[in-house]
Amino acid sequence: MKVVLFCGGQGTRLRDYSDQIPKPLVPVGGRPILWHIMKYYASYGHKDFIICLGYKGEAIKQFFLDYDERVNNDFVFENGGAKIDVLQSDIQDWRITFVDTGQNTNIGGRLLRVREHLDGEEMFLANYADTLTDLDLDAMIQGFSATDAVAGFCCVKPPYSFHLVSFGNDSRVAQISDVKDSGMWMNGGYFALRPEIFDNLHEGEELVIEGFERLVGQKRLYAHQHESFWTCMDTFKEKQALDDRVAAGNTPWQVWKDD
Repeated sequence: MKVVLFCGGQGTRLRDYSDQIPKPLVPVGGRPILWHIMKYYASYGHKDFIICLGYKGEAIKQFFLDYDERVNNDFVFENGGAKIDVLQSDIQDWRITFVDTGQNTNIGGRLLRVREHLDGEEMFLANYADTLTDLDLDAMIQGFSATDAVAGFCCVKPPYSFHLVSFGNDSRVAQISDVKDSGMWMNGGYFALRPEIFDNLHEGEELVIEGFERLVGQKRLYAHQHESFWTCMDTFKEKQALDDRVAAGNTPWQVWKDD
């Protein structure tokens, strides 16, 4: 299946990096987070990507234009460089379509702008460019395929602790609780979509707001509950936590290592 990746945001909460490079190119353990996400999908056999570009999109194009398998993988060097045998490949069998979807376009608008590249697809995948997970993608797709839903997504429990507060009539606190104990779930990305999504999404609307609200009313929105590893990279603290995981060899999202 084709995979649409939303790579146009400015990543303002990672300002130290995003002033120089777009958020999808912010490195995690020496590799852009976008590479990790694409490698994840490729490990499940989904290697036909559509990248929705926006802020500093030219930098993402240049990253792939300059990508050298020999630099990024182990290789055997012989005869003073006359013969070089790369021992494994990262992206050789990937197909990537780069589409400028606008500087300030929202996610729904970016999806609409790549519609022509999805003609003929019975189903396709989509995702943000800042989330990592060990989600069993095959299981989610299988569950979604067994329904008549137009859209499906991975939902996760909030990964961080913060407090929810409810009030009585006099503005005094009636209850305070940790969100982790609330039973709430949140959108974790990793979307599976059928072409009918374009009938439920209009210019200027947001995919997860107006688009999904229509599908909720039709009872055609599917959620796959995932309780294992999931994280986003919105802040420097979250980026540092991912780097620490790489340094410790604790990288559950790198499911391709099990292949």
